[in-house]
Amino acid sequence: MKKFGYLLLLASGVIAGCVNEHGGADGPTPPPVISEEYYSGGELGTAFNTTSMAFEQPAPAVTDLESFKNGEALFEKIFTQASDGTVRGGLGPLYIRTSCMHCHPGYGHGKRQAGTFNTNEIGNGYLLVLADSEGNYLTSLTGMPQTHAVAPFKAPIDETKITIEWLPYQDEWGNQFPDGETYDLIYPEVTIPQDAYYVPLYVKEGQEMSADEVVVRLESTIGIYGTGLLDAISDEDLKAEYARQEAAGMELNPKIFANGEWVSQYANNKPQDGGTGEQHPYRFTYALSRGPLQDAAGANAFWNITNVTRSNRRYHYMTKAYAETASQDPDVQAEFYDYFPEWETDAGVEQDIYNYLMSSELPVEVSDEYFVDLMLWHRGLAVPAARNLDDEEVQRGKELFTQIGCAYCHRPTWTTGDDNFTDPSGFFADGDSRLPKYPNQKIWPYTDLVQHRLYMQNDIRTGWCRTTPLWGRGLHQKCTGSMEADRLHDCRARTVIEAIMWHGAKESDARESVERFRTLSKADRDAIVKFIDAI
Repeated sequence: MKKFGYLLLLASGVIAGCVNEHGGADGPTPPPVISEEYYSGGELGTAFNTTSMAFEQPAPAVTDLESFKNGEALFEKIFTQASDGTVRGGLGPLYIRTSCMHCHPGYGHGKRQAGTFNTNEIGNGYLLVLADSEGNYLTSLTGMPQTHAVAPFKAPIDETKITIEWLPYQDEWGNQFPDGETYDLIYPEVTIPQDAYYVPLYVKEGQEMSADEVVVRLESTIGIYGTGLLDAISDEDLKAEYARQEAAGMELNPKIFANGEWVSQYANNKPQDGGTGEQHPYRFTYALSRGPLQDAAGANAFWNITNVTRSNRRYHYMTKAYAETASQDPDVQAEFYDYFPEWETDAGVEQDIYNYLMSSELPVEVSDEYFVDLMLWHRGLAVPAARNLDDEEVQRGKELFTQIGCAYCHRPTWTTGDDNFTDPSGFFADGDSRLPKYPNQKIWPYTDLVQHRLYMQNDIRTGWCRTTPLWGRGLHQKCTGSMEADRLHDCRARTVIEAIMWHGAKESDARESVERFRTLSKADRDAIVKFIDAI
């Protein structure tokens, strides 16, 4: 299906592959000895491929390539409503996308969208975030709100009525550096009118709100390569990083860590999932809502994006508010038995619809075998090797990146632990031998895996956002086909410069670094950008 660029270690220690930005599987070979920093994912997690397929490569730790390819197919292909047991059947009754690839073009970060909110377009990685003025999610809609439904149901939100307007923003420096160079900043304003909603809007049942009271924000998907390596960082080392920052006086999210201890950790306590209740630090998603990878964003999204069931998710991604609304809808009632005759009982059509939508014993639509393949692929995606680190301008950029303080939050390197991973959902045994492992690897993700606040206009919900890993992001445009860099949580930054300057609000945790960046010469600013694109 793909040309897989493997990292082949020859007996002489010479590496077959490419580390310049114009190579790839067929490009020139690197020198016999290269810096360890080229191995962004360590020796077990790095692929020396810089083509448009750089994010799609299996890590050297992957030994079962057939299962890897099967998992890749599940990620790429479109699911349908078919209920005949086909491999990619079971879509709906509500869904967000028909495939994972729609949100992750080229396996990377989503692309910025303008105007309409068209989730049928591959590359639109946006997820709606709907909350009240205090940042509380609406509970009448799913946390990742759905904008599609299969017959005879109706979508919770009519996405054809959603608009995205990009507004200009001027910072306190007038969008200009001291030497006269200018830059532009934009941010999204999302509008969803009242008649776009199918369900009542509330955080607490019985306390309905109007569409004008709902705060709408966008969050785009991030690259999924290298997540297995981040999962391999030990819980103890994560805690040590939080403790280090707390001791240094850095403000941390008080709902997660305080006084040297975790205030809260991730746990799956749902018996219908097989949840173990075991606690582990949060490490995935902007909101730090997920813990170990085996029960994190990918495992969750494979279910809730498509609503395709599996043995440990035999229920719909659904709210009680939607089930009540749909069960009482005359249009749905009129056609329900045409599509779901097996759910007809003496209880009546309204109760039958409600029971179907809220059932926790639905038929399994994705086999355990296929789910294992998907997670083997997910955990097995390599990180692209860094590029051009021997370039003098890149070296200068790296030095300045550290000097002005960027490396504090964008921590350059970690060393993974023994990687005897766990699964809070109980599906995989601890350290399950079917999944690849990355023990004791020095990796270069450029993230502290901690949340900080930038205080941007129309900021992310709550303002707290996990530091995004920078590894591989310089290949975004090549791998996704985007015309822009699509940086930050909602792709508002079209260039690296814009991303940096969005860190500069007076209250921002990165304020001092941005002030220092502004005073650099244009040559030095460009060197930092070149370095960021190289890693």
